[in-house]
Amino acid sequence: MPHTTLPTDMQAVAVSQPGGPEVLTPVRVPLPTLRDDEVLIEVAAAGVNRPDCLQRAGHYPVPPDASPLPGLEVAGVVVARGPAVDTWALGDRVVALTHGGGYAEYCAANAGHCLPWPTGLSAAEAATLPETLFTVHHNLIERARLAAGETVLIHGGSSGIGSTAIQVAKAWGATVITTAGSADKVAYCVGMGADHALNYREGDWEATVKDLARPRGVDVVLDMVAGPYVMKNLRLLGNDGRYAMIAFLLGATTEVNFAYLLPKRLTITGSTLRPQPVARKAAIAQAVLRDFWPLLADGRLRSHVHARFPLSAAAEAHRLMEASDHMGKLVLEVRAAAG
Repeated sequence: MPHTTLPTDMQAVAVSQPGGPEVLTPVRVPLPTLRDDEVLIEVAAAGVNRPDCLQRAGHYPVPPDASPLPGLEVAGVVVARGPAVDTWALGDRVVALTHGGGYAEYCAANAGHCLPWPTGLSAAEAATLPETLFTVHHNLIERARLAAGETVLIHGGSSGIGSTAIQVAKAWGATVITTAGSADKVAYCVGMGADHALNYREGDWEATVKDLARPRGVDVVLDMVAGPYVMKNLRLLGNDGRYAMIAFLLGATTEVNFAYLLPKRLTITGSTLRPQPVARKAAIAQAVLRDFWPLLADGRLRSHVHARFPLSAAAEAHRLMEASDHMGKLVLEVRAAAG
């Protein structure tokens, strides 16, 4: 590595064995070995995401070429780079989608998966951007093709993905309907820009959405819930509707009546980000830079950090994530000097 002042090891959080939050263990490990197309980032903050919890529990297999440490997004400073990297200089402040390894003082990331740290954002705010923005752009904009004048139904509106999707959809000129699980979360979604926010624990949200979307129906559904929501979403979609699935919080299996699919010409699509090829994620990064960085600059898109934790308290962050009591994002603050 070209940076001669780097230490040989670092503080990190590892998964000692599959299980609950208590299996997240502070460890000292060697610094990552860089591939030719990677940079080494001194991590200021790392975002906490639900896939981290799934990985910890043993339900989200780590790709063979990935770091075994959890953590899929970071903000920090470039302190070393591989010989094939000419896009970033030492000292550049970046945010990065990582292939694991974010829960550490240093993290390797593909240079093409890094973006400039947006002006005016704290380390915690910046660290929440990559996983969320890549996911929202790829699914809501690229795959579901949301367009101005359409109506979108976003489930889990108070989550990090949901609150970002609400803001993006409003910036795209869509009417936004969202679901959330409490009065406080409904108010939060409205504050994020939702036109209609429904408490799914009160009343029949499907009937309410049907009334709100008359006469055309919903154009796009962004769904992280699945399970019993699937049939409701299919019934709510109008002609040429698009259904983007990104998670299965209520289960990946359910009984589906595909009779709605053909006459309404529906499209059902889904994706996960981590297994996608390096080049594909680099292309998503450039689309995010082009379409979302101007929204960050003019304030139409913002990151809401619900809570910050020191790296050593990663287990507490996971407990809060799995309790679903948060609104927005959770962050691990790693190194103040890098921020």
